[in-house]
Amino acid sequence: MYTLGINAAFHDSAACIVKDGILLAATEEERFTHFKHGKRPVPFSTWELPYHAIDYCLKVAGIHINDIDHVAYSFDPYLLIGEKYRGKETIEIPFEEGYSHLNEEFGNPWEPLFLSSIINAPGQLRDGWPHHLQQRFYGCNIGREKWHFVEHHIAHAASAFNCSPFKSAAVMTVDGRGEQATTTYSIGHGQQLDRIGQVNMPHSLGLLYEDVTTHLGFLHSSDEYKVMALASYGKPEFVNDFRDIVQVGANGQYTINNQDLTGRFGPKRLRHEEFTSHHFNIAHSLQLVLEEAMLELTGWLQQETGEENLCLAGGVALNCVANARIRDKGFFKNIWVQPASGDDGTALGAALWIDAQERKNDEKAFVMDHCYWGPQYTDAEIEKQLKLWKVPYRKAQNIAEETAEILAQDKIIGWYQGRMEFGPRALGSRSILASPINPAMQARLNEVKDREDFRPVAPVVLQEKAHEWFNGAEYSPFMLFIYDVKEDKADKIPAVRHTDGTARIQTINEQQHKDYYDLLKAFERKTGVPVLVNTSFNTLGKPIVCTPRDAIECFWSSPFDALIIGSFIIEKNREDDNGIYSGSDVSEAQALN
Repeated sequence: MYTLGINAAFHDSAACIVKDGILLAATEEERFTHFKHGKRPVPFSTWELPYHAIDYCLKVAGIHINDIDHVAYSFDPYLLIGEKYRGKETIEIPFEEGYSHLNEEFGNPWEPLFLSSIINAPGQLRDGWPHHLQQRFYGCNIGREKWHFVEHHIAHAASAFNCSPFKSAAVMTVDGRGEQATTTYSIGHGQQLDRIGQVNMPHSLGLLYEDVTTHLGFLHSSDEYKVMALASYGKPEFVNDFRDIVQVGANGQYTINNQDLTGRFGPKRLRHEEFTSHHFNIAHSLQLVLEEAMLELTGWLQQETGEENLCLAGGVALNCVANARIRDKGFFKNIWVQPASGDDGTALGAALWIDAQERKNDEKAFVMDHCYWGPQYTDAEIEKQLKLWKVPYRKAQNIAEETAEILAQDKIIGWYQGRMEFGPRALGSRSILASPINPAMQARLNEVKDREDFRPVAPVVLQEKAHEWFNGAEYSPFMLFIYDVKEDKADKIPAVRHTDGTARIQTINEQQHKDYYDLLKAFERKTGVPVLVNTSFNTLGKPIVCTPRDAIECFWSSPFDALIIGSFIIEKNREDDNGIYSGSDVSEAQALN
């Protein structure tokens, strides 16, 4: 049985395909369209389905859209349609925003447009696809009988628990908003979820974080991770203000009160204005109160459920500092966080949920122990592109050893290997890598990527050596927790050590990504350091590169030194061209698009 999962309601449009409980492919729409987050989360974009991501998933499965048995969409519009409109054929939508009285019960005059576009998603799937994707969409006849609208927070929860290694666990989801819920609490057994509580709109930790993101001059539903980074430079000057805003009550409930940020903190920062200690202190205070709230909520959840395992999802679960606080508090023995905890992961959760319900199967067949579920390209496909573009390159004899030698020379490389990551983190398939030994490397990478100066960079470390370099580190493959850098190692990897002495680490083992693992081993042999700097292969405002063409364009338009793509090495300013091929013996029609 094939189940197609789709997220398209808000942002981070994505698709995945599940066959009999096993994930085959998952990817975000942005990777194909080059529009970060796929689209902006406004009512007028809801009709846009992730057609390119769907097409890729169908390609991996080797099927046509009509071979899909079920479609799981990670939002249920019917939860927001009140009794007044149930069964009616029409609803008024204003021509101008001033006529909000037309739909007073929705609170937003454009909400009916938002909901109507979701309700009509089956029709958009049948005939709204781009012309160049017709091979797998032409003649689509999937009707509503195959369509399932899955509550947003069920999709989040299933993306965590149904992918985790646990047979039972407490599950918490925290994000901006779903249909009504902003936070939910469940108990997972087998492949089922029993909800035991929830917090509803307008009270939302995620939306508060979004609002502060906007106040600090960043883009909401996009740049919240920058606020987390900014926080490490600040002091808790406004912590009492945020404690007044966030009131945690009994039974996992909380309220968000008196959220007048301008009245409390002064004018909003504009995008190009300089950061001051005032901005750092706002971010720091917000982050501290978020962590306090998350600790109270997870503490209550453990007492309520008695479970020793915790699963987390929702956009707030991408806050690695808060995750580490929960881990260190010790409420739960084990914590598993969905690496695609944002809305992209709801496509996966919805598909797994419907698969389990329709097959009536309570036994897990899948555990998500890596995130490499996106597109990949063979050496033959890559070389066709290199020849077509007349790019000077050479084929490596030992890709790990030769790349490690380049990195040991303190050069910055693009690393393009294997299937692409699913989720927001680059974890060794589409990464920019560098040595952590030079303390100036963080500043160099921020300049290369045209990023803000305060942005940290993260380390990848051999899993078996992680405990020697980071306190308490053992297994952390998704870069979702911070750890203290060991004092005796701090001077050896200064580029990845945050101002507070921590690092957001990724561990890697041979089973997860052999090429990546072999590179770390080779770098350790040359330098004695089993750690590299790993950041995403993109530049400011652009999605992570997906195709060989994306990688080549990013490489030649950015000031880093080498590109390692498949088995091929491209270096700038290389004087010895022996063995480098730059001719073209393929037609444009033969090359990949």
